[in-house]
Amino acid sequence: MSTTQAGWYDDGSGTQRWWDGQNWTENVQPSAPPAPGLDGFIERAKADAVAGAQPRPAAQGQSYVVLQVVLKEKFFGSGSGNLTELEHAINAQAALGYRLHTITTASGGSTGFGGGDRIQATLVFEKL
Repeated sequence: MSTTQAGWYDDGSGTQRWWDGQNWTENVQPSAPPAPGLDGFIERAKADAVAGAQPRPAAQGQSYVVLQVVLKEKFFGSGSGNLTELEHAINAQAALGYRLHTITTASGGSTGFGGGDRIQATLVFEKL
């Protein structure tokens, strides 16, 4: 289960692939040339963050896939949903025939409104 909207995203190989909201499709197109300046950098960073968390198979001849999921603090109330988000990423890769090999987390060092922090989880999956 993914909460990412359908659209064209980098599939991790530098090619734009259509994400239908649940799965990668076979529809591909070449990546557009990067926009210049700070706006172009910000757009590329956003696209990389979204593509980095999408389930995908390993590259040809490889046995491992690395996904990065940004965990966010909740603005109001309790329960950020981060464990659910991680569970979805793990289950999506399991459905593709991978098991979780390693998970690490890193703090961004920035504080939000509630004093919380954004944490990036890096998950390494191994092909079964």
